Amino acid sequence: MFKIYETELAGKKLTIETGKFAKQANGSVTVRYGDTVVMTNVTASKEPKDGVDFFPLSVDYEEKLYAVGKIPGSFNRREGKPADKSVLISRAIDRPIRPLFPHDFRNDVCVVNTVLSVDQDYSPEVCANIGTSAALSISDIPWGGPTAAVNVGYVNNKIIINPNEEERKNSRLKLTVAGTEEKITMIEAGADEIPNDTMLEAIKEAHVEIKKMCKFISEIKEEIGKPKFEYKSFSVDPDFYKAVCEKFEKVMYEGVQETDKEIRNDNVDKIAEEIKELAIEMYGEDAEEEHSFDISTAVHDLEKQCVRKMILEEHKRPDGRKIDEVRPLSGEVALIPRVHGSALFSRGQTQVLSIVTLGTKSDEQLLDGLDNEEYKRYMHQYNFPSYSVGEARPSRGPGRREIGHGALAEKALVPVIPSEEEFPYTIRVVSEVLESNGSTSQASICASTLALMDAGVPIKKPVAGISSGLITNPENPDDYIVLTDIQDIEDFFGDMDFKVGGTKDGITAIQVDIKVDGLSYDIIEQAFERTKIARDYIIDDIILKAISEPRKELSKYAPKIINIQIPVDKIKDVIGTGGKTINKIIEETGVKIDIEEDGRVFIYSEDMEKANRALTIIENITREIEVGEVYEGTVTRIAAFGAFVDLGGGKEGLLHISKISSKRINKVEDVLSVGDVIKVKVTELDNQGKISLNMKDLESHNEEV
Repeated sequence: MFKIYETELAGKKLTIETGKFAKQANGSVTVRYGDTVVMTNVTASKEPKDGVDFFPLSVDYEEKLYAVGKIPGSFNRREGKPADKSVLISRAIDRPIRPLFPHDFRNDVCVVNTVLSVDQDYSPEVCANIGTSAALSISDIPWGGPTAAVNVGYVNNKIIINPNEEERKNSRLKLTVAGTEEKITMIEAGADEIPNDTMLEAIKEAHVEIKKMCKFISEIKEEIGKPKFEYKSFSVDPDFYKAVCEKFEKVMYEGVQETDKEIRNDNVDKIAEEIKELAIEMYGEDAEEEHSFDISTAVHDLEKQCVRKMILEEHKRPDGRKIDEVRPLSGEVALIPRVHGSALFSRGQTQVLSIVTLGTKSDEQLLDGLDNEEYKRYMHQYNFPSYSVGEARPSRGPGRREIGHGALAEKALVPVIPSEEEFPYTIRVVSEVLESNGSTSQASICASTLALMDAGVPIKKPVAGISSGLITNPENPDDYIVLTDIQDIEDFFGDMDFKVGGTKDGITAIQVDIKVDGLSYDIIEQAFERTKIARDYIIDDIILKAISEPRKELSKYAPKIINIQIPVDKIKDVIGTGGKTINKIIEETGVKIDIEEDGRVFIYSEDMEKANRALTIIENITREIEVGEVYEGTVTRIAAFGAFVDLGGGKEGLLHISKISSKRINKVEDVLSVGDVIKVKVTELDNQGKISLNMKDLESHNEEV
């Protein structure tokens, strides 16, 4: 049955339609906010997926270029693989909904958000989050929502919910918050050094609107929601798990208290073999095959139980650190020859190498998405090879995780990257994870700060990243421990990975992953406090001791750039007919030149003498001819009475034979030849545009030329 439901979100009309499209999906809705329209369809398999020990959820956010009236630029004029921004939004939709599915649910679930229309003042990301929640809520798929999400901006010291395009341009904050009626379930942010208290207030104001939207979706669910279907539960045999705990809890408890990750994993592997033997005793020789799920789940659950108990009850961590203690840190710069900047940052058994490359204006990344952003001059990419965790797997290119971690590091550093006017380079940073034991994305932020400073990029301030974790008591919400700098075992068995990047003056990026039904304001506030203390320590004791400020000189292998502003009406003179003039400059000097529509000209060369030569030619072409000014020009023709000199910009002057030299000359050819580059002074400019030149007054200059 076709239904339309209407409400207000941040003071603007929002509608949810259902029953018109995709009727064979388990749940289908269309969300309209302004003229932004997103269709969400959710489906689930009827049977659980065989051979998996995780919940197989996939979330897609599909950007269709017809939504903004564009035809794809690819060869076959179809949308290709999802753009990075689509992947990031998919991840932001996945994170708040995943913990609300039953922990023992193993049926495939697919969520597909298709962007049908985009109004730049109304966020399709918000519509997709709300659509996902509504579609799951009214479907028969077991799920513990609803959730909702909003964007938050910060303009002129004012928090704005779901800012429009103009407000986003002027905002110091790009924040997405998701939550239930009771708690916060997801935070994703890029920010311009926002203080902890302001960020927390923004999250609280977002939650006000989230609660209203959750209530609205709940009302829809009550009216038209389907009964949730029965599913096969995947949980360990309670009798077997009881026997495992009785026999192996003590040895597991001791085994996980090992500082070295490899030794700890070996300890767990040995216990797993003994648990397998116990299964054979209980179930017979075929137990390894017939009860493989019970065996693997028992190992996992026992290790998790021991780690959580140790932290929550004894305030002990697997590697012996205090609750608020950071692992041993180190930072080095200038490790790799010939690259433009490099640095290595280590935190415990996590190690990241970041490399900086400086490029030209034409190296900017071209974006082909649904918003109005066309180019990106700062790019941060992250690679996580299998050898970093001691595994033998071939590389298959960046996945969603790699794209997400690279984007997080990029967000963290964007606020301190100098403007194009201050530093006219395109900047690419690549973070290679060499060793991983948790928090590699935050180590990437630290390594990249060091590498940028090593490359001579005049960043405004150093940025550091750190993760905090959480262990909660399910039976008592007030009983929890917030951890500083979590390693992989604390992330894997914990309830939260709260990543925060920033300077000493404020937050620049946040990404929060949780495995519980949400976070209270107190937990968020404590995570902000813990990460601020750790960031300050990393900046002062590691980053600034490795390199106190950005290098004053760029690498000799980096391109040298000169940029000038010319009048827009002179662009055509510099380019020339069919590019003749600019190509001639490039051929003569060996430089590379980019010209922007607003008259900005960028000259690139590894040889500053050649770059300055090109600059002089362009300046001569673009400046107005004035009497008394000195110009560099090229002899184009020779006559008996003098030489004609090209001054650039289509302007040619006459250098009379009497004005060539202070010495007597018989023929012009005795002194000048066609193609000579000389300096001349303009002595006369008549009403018809004829230009008279003098060379003899500049004889010392021309000796230099």
